[in-house]
Amino acid sequence: MTTLGRAVTGAEAIETTVFRQDALSVGLVLPLLGKGEIAPDFQAQLDLAARADALGYRALWVRDVPLNSAGYPDPVGHLDPWVLLGALATRTRRIALASGAIVLTLRHPLHIAKAAISVSALSGQRFILGLGSGDRPPEYAAFGRDTEARRDLFRDHWETVGASVGVPSRVMPDLQPEGAPDFYLLPHQPRAVPLLAVGSGGQSVDWIARHAIGWMTYHRDPDTQRERHRMWRIAVERGAPEQFRGFGVAMRLDLSERPDEAPSPLNLGYRTGARALVDLLSEMREAGTHHVALNVTDSTRPPGEVLEEVAETVLPHFHGAAPA
Repeated sequence: MTTLGRAVTGAEAIETTVFRQDALSVGLVLPLLGKGEIAPDFQAQLDLAARADALGYRALWVRDVPLNSAGYPDPVGHLDPWVLLGALATRTRRIALASGAIVLTLRHPLHIAKAAISVSALSGQRFILGLGSGDRPPEYAAFGRDTEARRDLFRDHWETVGASVGVPSRVMPDLQPEGAPDFYLLPHQPRAVPLLAVGSGGQSVDWIARHAIGWMTYHRDPDTQRERHRMWRIAVERGAPEQFRGFGVAMRLDLSERPDEAPSPLNLGYRTGARALVDLLSEMREAGTHHVALNVTDSTRPPGEVLEEVAETVLPHFHGAAPA
């Protein structure tokens, strides 16, 4: 046991607690906000994160929202993801910490790699580096980037980050003048930081299957989701034969006080009761989903109340007994 987090040793890699063949795990998207909240109390968020860890949720997902604007549909004031991940690393012990997703095309890949191994070290190798490309042209312009170049940027930056967070760490410099030393990143890690594709990043599913531990997307209606998973499995069979690649979704949840209330569709999710949620997640598991990150933002019930009920009623069906 480390002083800050649970060290992952031997064959136990943090990604296997989130993505596992023929199983489904449940995580949470931060921040956890009630109806109409847009200014999170982040000390309260850290308390909720610690409670989620104790209750046996498998992952906490942190978003990267560099800039806000009146036209952007997300009005929440998000912290810088690396600052929040560092705080989470010191307040949690077992739960995976995942970025969903760092905007790979708007940050220098060496800065991303350094931050990733820092969070991994602080947390005891509990970090999964989810990477995305972002999709807002005005935000690209603010950073002096061209949205038309994002596909190539994503691939190039992915390669640089992957080499830097690998074992051994290997830095691929933008420029290497004569006599420049070979760089690497410290602290040394016992294993590479796992890289996860969040969204497509402008890449084909075949590319994602070859390069990532899995693919994380938004929830879609069941028929669309089944087709996406079928496409994913074909890509994995082509690009990573006989290897496991995870498939996960972020799903909005408005948990009813009536446990048996049947699911009714919301944008990117459902309003449903806790017992009905068990059936819904079981169907998703049978359809090939390995992880569901619940987004309770704009919840009609207090988020802490939702966490407790889902942990009591839903998690035992997928995670077994709660940890001691």
